[in-house]
Amino acid sequence: MIAHSSPARRGVRRLATGTLAVALLGALAACGSSDDSADAADASASSSASGAFPAKVETKFGTVTVESEPKRVVALGWGDAETALALGVQPVGQSDWLAFGGDGVGPWAKDLYKESPQTIGTLEPEYEKIAALKPDLILDVKSSGDQTRYDTLSKIAPTIGVPEGGDQYKTGWKTQTTMVAQALGRADEGEELLADVEEKFTAATEEHPEFEGRTITVGSRTSAGWGAYVSGTDRVDFVERLGFENNPKVEAEAGKDFSVSVSEENLEMLDADLVVMAPIGIEAAKISNDSLYKSLPAVKDGHDIVFDDADVAQAFATNSVLSIGYALDKVVPMFADALK
Repeated sequence: MIAHSSPARRGVRRLATGTLAVALLGALAACGSSDDSADAADASASSSASGAFPAKVETKFGTVTVESEPKRVVALGWGDAETALALGVQPVGQSDWLAFGGDGVGPWAKDLYKESPQTIGTLEPEYEKIAALKPDLILDVKSSGDQTRYDTLSKIAPTIGVPEGGDQYKTGWKTQTTMVAQALGRADEGEELLADVEEKFTAATEEHPEFEGRTITVGSRTSAGWGAYVSGTDRVDFVERLGFENNPKVEAEAGKDFSVSVSEENLEMLDADLVVMAPIGIEAAKISNDSLYKSLPAVKDGHDIVFDDADVAQAFATNSVLSIGYALDKVVPMFADALK
């Protein structure tokens, strides 16, 4: 979830989103992966790829080798669990980034778990809880890329961290799917998933050529303030794949973080051919009824969308290989209507 900080004097400043440095818990030092065959009952399904191991995955932290088929996978990164589920693997633990509750996944992944996973914290993973699950593989592919976080996790089990340049949740769905598939010994299945999603994007862009070259702002509002997402993040990758150009005024303020905060006195920065906003922790009306927001030219002309359906907003935010199809079905018609 995004947490926007206070507005800067200039009206915009970069949003700090790095995880807090966590002291290494002594209890984790003795924990490692489990090779107990009794764990197989609640582990992932066996790999369909022959000779897939040892698997090597390139990450920001170096090459990680997965020696044999993982039996107990813990998925911590945003959308990592859904990606594993799409590949036929059921994590024994996962982080619920968007507070779905239940099994911690959206409706597009409903009923894919045969047994509910243990829920793990997000920004500060509960390392002792993770260690107690005795994982033999940890997926942290879409996360902060924090060194301390990675070092702590890798003492528990082999950990697939962010790719080079993937810090601050800037791991695209293609890279995420490829890395998770490689780690699970299911690279072929991963390629098939990618091809299916690409077909859906192609169909959407062919049906809506009017998206090409139009500027778009993809933003949010929380109780702390307004913000907009930058290129390299999933929400913006999604709309760019449809032909949109991310708001140049937002891009001019982009840094290493996945969004920039926008003060009320500089709210006109959000204006574009299409403005798409999501409420986070507030009611949608706090955006759509805001007088400053309503004064934006795009909003006056009806060229805006404020997500008031939680499932749609969360599918758009998750942007996993499973959620993208759901988001395309729901969001693309909304974009087309708003641009008319």
